[in-house]
Amino acid sequence: MEALNLKPLFDLEALEAKFGGNGKVADGMTGWDILSVDQFDRERLGYVFGRAEEMREMVNRVHGVDLLKGQVLACLFYEPSTRTSASFIAAMERLGGSVIPITQGVQFSSVSKGETLADTIQTLEQYSDVIVLRHPEIGSAKVAAEAAGIPVINAGDGAGEHPTQALLDLFTIREEMGRIDGLKVAMVGDLRFGRTVHSLTKLLLHFDVSLRFVSPEILRMPLKIMNEVRDAGVNARETHDVADVIENADVLYVTRVQKERFSDLAQYDEVKDHYVISPELMRQAKEKMPSIFASALDRPKPYTTNSSIFVTFSNKSNLQATVGIKDKQASYLAPLLAGRSRAQKPIEQRFMGR
Repeated sequence: MEALNLKPLFDLEALEAKFGGNGKVADGMTGWDILSVDQFDRERLGYVFGRAEEMREMVNRVHGVDLLKGQVLACLFYEPSTRTSASFIAAMERLGGSVIPITQGVQFSSVSKGETLADTIQTLEQYSDVIVLRHPEIGSAKVAAEAAGIPVINAGDGAGEHPTQALLDLFTIREEMGRIDGLKVAMVGDLRFGRTVHSLTKLLLHFDVSLRFVSPEILRMPLKIMNEVRDAGVNARETHDVADVIENADVLYVTRVQKERFSDLAQYDEVKDHYVISPELMRQAKEKMPSIFASALDRPKPYTTNSSIFVTFSNKSNLQATVGIKDKQASYLAPLLAGRSRAQKPIEQRFMGR
């Protein structure tokens, strides 16, 4: 039988040259802690997105490789998570590594015994090569990184940031729209506590975009971030009504009101269902206008097919949200979730020096 002459899966040296030139970008990222999107400029984003494209090709063709064989990821989550924890675990395993999954109960074990976050991190680094952390307190990822001798990746620190999801969201927007420059992006929902919108807004400041922030008064984007938007010279404005932005928006980014962030539940009840992204509203949108719902799925109760058409702050629907909107896609949840583990791979691979 004649031997098959297969092309290399991908050319890492060519990619390094394309995005790193003399290796500056790639070498400068090896061993990084990923704590904030402030660490990324446009050049580094291009490098990471290039690697994400390579990882997607790898998954499509061979499903996995052994690039991180022998390496161990500690997945340390002090808050509930399904999609984020699963995406990191899947990414690590598809790269040939292994995982210590501490995704539930940590707050009832080591924490209840008086162990500090720094104590836990210094213990886990004895068993692992990289730590992914989700924690309810702003700044917790920085505390962990200062205590650790191995890379720490921030998977969400309270109402602070969620840099890896922001990278994924920006990658998804680029894939769906074919570009980032020139887009009008509308962010709707909990802009005060929504760490995903904080991180995505900061990343978008590296591009020529227009931003529209839609929220109730008590959930406006924090002043610190609005000042960064102003200082960057980006065209931006705030409104309370999504109808003000729907016709001109190229991307609609929706995040739920997070009950767990409210100390006063009366305030939560007042705003939890403030907006509805409905078929009627989407008919006013552009022909191709992806809507990214950046929160957990929480279906209306009782659940019916018809009720899933309406997407409120507390409900990220699946593709059934397209029912009754034959000419427009009301949800990109499926490709968003499909992309998560693939976009996560270059993060782990790069910062572990591979």
